[in-house]
Amino acid sequence: MTAVWGSTFVLIKDVVGRMPVADFLAVRFIVAAFAMFVLFHRHVMRLDRRQLLRGIVLGVIYGTGQLLQTWGLAMISPSVSGFVTGMYVVFTPILATVLLRQRMPAVIWLAVGMATLGLGLLSLNGLSVDEGVWLTLLSALLYGLHIVALGHWTRAEEVFGLSAVQMAVIALVCLLATAGHGGPTLPPDRSAWMAVLYMALIAGAGAMLMQTWAQAHLPATRAAIVMTTEPVFAAGFAVALGSDVLTWRMLVGGGLVLAAMYLVELIPRRGVADGQPAEAAHHEV
Repeated sequence: MTAVWGSTFVLIKDVVGRMPVADFLAVRFIVAAFAMFVLFHRHVMRLDRRQLLRGIVLGVIYGTGQLLQTWGLAMISPSVSGFVTGMYVVFTPILATVLLRQRMPAVIWLAVGMATLGLGLLSLNGLSVDEGVWLTLLSALLYGLHIVALGHWTRAEEVFGLSAVQMAVIALVCLLATAGHGGPTLPPDRSAWMAVLYMALIAGAGAMLMQTWAQAHLPATRAAIVMTTEPVFAAGFAVALGSDVLTWRMLVGGGLVLAAMYLVELIPRRGVADGQPAEAAHHEV
């Protein structure tokens, strides 16, 4: 999922240079929501009232985060935006501790610190704290909240329906953001449409489905640390496509992020060590 997200930076930069940001987001998520409801409308109908409401809440959180992040990006450099957005890796364990009263092993906090340092090396050449930074930081807080809530609320048998509801609400939130200028404008040409369709179907609907499924099986804090590989993949695609050159900061920063991910994946589960089934141990992390 994060590899797909990392592949989209070049596409987004090109498209939002030719159409308003809110319009791009609205069209992208409307297409994604339509595709998901065509495929999974029966799964939506099987959701009970509680899960339907939870899907709506999750969609509002994520959609608002998307808008805040994109508005912030218009005011600051992409590298600073990438770092500040990645701060959800810090917010996620804090929110899980405060809201869910989960105990975090010391190694989790070590991995959070490593991932944050790695993100800084990947993204930062200086940081000015202005309005765009605060908007992006708020979006990171919302992404952390989404990760925690999604992990807490998702059940494996409801993945398809919950994903579709979230996507529909995200589309509605982004559509409302275009109301000030009379609704969304469409992509201006064929190449822009191809980029929007990729963003909608693969990086939108597909990624939301993968995230919802994965978080039905993975603790929120571990998911957040794995997600910090997004800028690593983004840097890799930028180098591979010739739009950037490989630097020591990429190597060291990317190495720290990957090391943090493997650190939390190699943590022995106490329940497994005690002879419990792996699924029971999952809930102790």
